[in-house]
Amino acid sequence: MPDAVIRTERLTKFYGRARGIVELDLQVQRGEVFGFLGPNGAGKTTTIRTLLDFIRPTSGRASVLGRDCRRDSKAIRGRVGYLPGEFTLYENLTGTQLLRFLGSLRGGVDWGFVETLAGRLDSDLSRPIGDLSHGNKQKIGLIQAFMHRPELLILDEPTIGLDPLMQRKFYELVAEVKADGRTMFLSSHILPEVERVCDRIGIVRDGRLVCVDSVSAIKDKSLRRIEMVFDGPVPRGEFADLPGVRDLTIEAGRLRCTVQGSVDPLLKAAARFNVTDITSHESNLEEIFLALYGDDDRAV
Repeated sequence: MPDAVIRTERLTKFYGRARGIVELDLQVQRGEVFGFLGPNGAGKTTTIRTLLDFIRPTSGRASVLGRDCRRDSKAIRGRVGYLPGEFTLYENLTGTQLLRFLGSLRGGVDWGFVETLAGRLDSDLSRPIGDLSHGNKQKIGLIQAFMHRPELLILDEPTIGLDPLMQRKFYELVAEVKADGRTMFLSSHILPEVERVCDRIGIVRDGRLVCVDSVSAIKDKSLRRIEMVFDGPVPRGEFADLPGVRDLTIEAGRLRCTVQGSVDPLLKAAARFNVTDITSHESNLEEIFLALYGDDDRAV
């Protein structure tokens, strides 16, 4: 990818003997929405904090927007919008006071755009932050990440605490970032969210990147559960050796199986008989993730 906005090469971080990330090789292309997934403790936040030079790697290299993450960290942060997973605010300030303060640190922002974002997210900037619910604090976190129209947004669990309506508003903002040709790096536990907004995803486990591909390609590799009903008995031998077919059962003209990859061979075989009904359940991203990694929810 010649136009990589994020690039890591054998990026490694250990905390003493404890593993953070190990030899992470990753590229995120300009203009894409990239989802970064993994169980708790897998290394997602360590990766983000290393990219932003909040922590230093043990070995390896990383660049953001074509600049070295360590040498050019100040310049990088001026071009990035960031929302951490644990967003701490000055609770004695109002939303307006906080955002004006953060905007001044950036050399000024378009306050009209800030107010537009607040209106879209139904955020009351006049109230003291300490009086706000978690979801309303999260809205302010999103506003500060988006308000300077950054080239790259790095968001760690951005919709935690938001109700479904506000989640849809967030998806609209993501679509606008993509339409502008800007880039988003999104870490999330909400797999339907990633499936909805991301172009590609990377899956990290035990500090190592184990998979990078488009959402559609990963789903194409997944299992589909298929049930077919025929108008009479069908011979098992017609289906038993088809590529990708497993867990095959045929009873009283009813076929059940799972298929990995293309269902074309199964459909062609079934077409030789009279099919009266067919049901197909395609795995969503959450089912694929759980099938690959189980219910692994270890703490950081």
